[in-house]
Amino acid sequence: MTTEHGWASPGHADRYRTRVLAERDALRAALPDLRERQQHVLTDLLEFNAGTEFGRTHDFGRIRDLDDFRKAVPVQDYAAHAPLIERMAAGEQNLLSADRPVVYFTSSGSTGAHKKIPITPRFMRTVFFPFYYAAWAPLIENFPEVAQRPDAVLNLKHDPLAAPPTTRDGHPHVGASQVDFGEKFGEPLSAELGTAAPWATLPVEVAPGDHLEKMYLRLRLAVQSDVRCLIGINPAMIAAVPYQLNLWWERIVREVRDGTLGGVRHGRPDPARAAELERLAEYFGTVTPALVWPRIRALFGWTTGVASLYLPALREDFGTGVSALPAPVAASEGPVGVPLDRHGSAGSLVATAAVYEFVDADADLTPDVATLLPHEVEPGREYHVVFSHVGGLYRYAVGDVVQVVDSADGAPRVRYAGRANRSDAVGERLRESQVVRALRTALESTGLGLRNVACRVEPAGGTARRYVFAVAPALPWQDAERTRFTALLDAALRRESAGYHRARAEGRLDPPALLPLAPEAFHRDWHTAVGGGVRPTQVKDRLFRQDDLLWQRLTGTPAA
Repeated sequence: MTTEHGWASPGHADRYRTRVLAERDALRAALPDLRERQQHVLTDLLEFNAGTEFGRTHDFGRIRDLDDFRKAVPVQDYAAHAPLIERMAAGEQNLLSADRPVVYFTSSGSTGAHKKIPITPRFMRTVFFPFYYAAWAPLIENFPEVAQRPDAVLNLKHDPLAAPPTTRDGHPHVGASQVDFGEKFGEPLSAELGTAAPWATLPVEVAPGDHLEKMYLRLRLAVQSDVRCLIGINPAMIAAVPYQLNLWWERIVREVRDGTLGGVRHGRPDPARAAELERLAEYFGTVTPALVWPRIRALFGWTTGVASLYLPALREDFGTGVSALPAPVAASEGPVGVPLDRHGSAGSLVATAAVYEFVDADADLTPDVATLLPHEVEPGREYHVVFSHVGGLYRYAVGDVVQVVDSADGAPRVRYAGRANRSDAVGERLRESQVVRALRTALESTGLGLRNVACRVEPAGGTARRYVFAVAPALPWQDAERTRFTALLDAALRRESAGYHRARAEGRLDPPALLPLAPEAFHRDWHTAVGGGVRPTQVKDRLFRQDDLLWQRLTGTPAA
């Protein structure tokens, strides 16, 4: 996804729009025949990979349908695939896929270890590119101006590397946003919006791993452009922009006035723009993206999970009427759902990409767990996602929970509900999505807003424990509002989770407590993580934070 100069060439925007809408239409056309399409995907991956070590071990040649497949292959997570993946990364062939990997996508697991997701040409052609192009259709169709100029989009996740890390066999081991799909896979149209902007490839030297300086330099350049859209995927990156503008404001204005970039002469001094920025900040008493870029139309990123709680306040920072368009429900390992219209959170299953199975979200993911097929899931219910695709992942439990929203064109539409991990200190088995819904109920009942939230379980006296919620308010909360919010949150958690309700009734859990933080607390914490060398795309919202040191870093208070 690195910079492609095609965006500056005549006709590129039209060719890009045509490809994006064509892929969207093809995916939509496949949905009414979902069962047939799923069988086709299964047959293709079995035939293509029958001669691999995994295919021979699980007798792919004898499998005819999904029932056979489920009997032959257990439900597996990354750890189960990892031994073969590590051998692939060392240079062995024909283990999981008959196709040789060209690159390995990196993805942070729940332990913080970096996964290696093998990416093959066949995977990119049949699984990745159709959903990847289609994902941009709602943006391109409804806000065509974002594709008319290279600098109309501030793409926050774009992060090209001159010398990427590699696996033992010499293939890049990087994030998806660091791969030039045109170079690696012959897809010149695949360069994302904003990847040909003046800030896409920085014209000054930056120390390796200094992600904060990269972000500063891109903002410094972007304040001189008429930005219409921000792309973040990870919403924490978009949420950081208002904080960063204020944090770096004096430096930004000074460099605009002087014509410097990171202290190095770059372009012409622009005292008129610097004076305009100063006037706006002085008049309004603050700096917001809406003041810097008054014609922003859209934000593109995940809109569910914890982000759904802070998006209302965040969108105000970017301007009245700004749309938040959802990114696909996907992981580095593969796609699940892609929005084909302007629905605020849900996407249709990518029928041509993978074989999808689902497990009730309250169930434990064991190798022999019973699964449901797409036509068997129910709207309103939540499920673990299991998928299989030709790239070499088989009955793979990706670690995400989705909620089925409805059905469109004969196929389920799903939204991301949260990670599959639970908070389970005393048997309450709380899922992230249950806590998010309880928080939303309490916020809506009180009319309050927040910038972000996290929680952990702490001792509450005797043998009991309690949940402590660290909340960064959008505006100050009064004492009475805090008390009412906490009581409503407790009641909502009881309704959401039978395990939580029992733990409260039996005295194993005390009522939750509220820990108010400064509005910028989560942004400071995010900056600390990024400043420590973690790529911004990987510093995501984390609702459950049981690590003592990380909790103290966020809240400034030692863990109980």
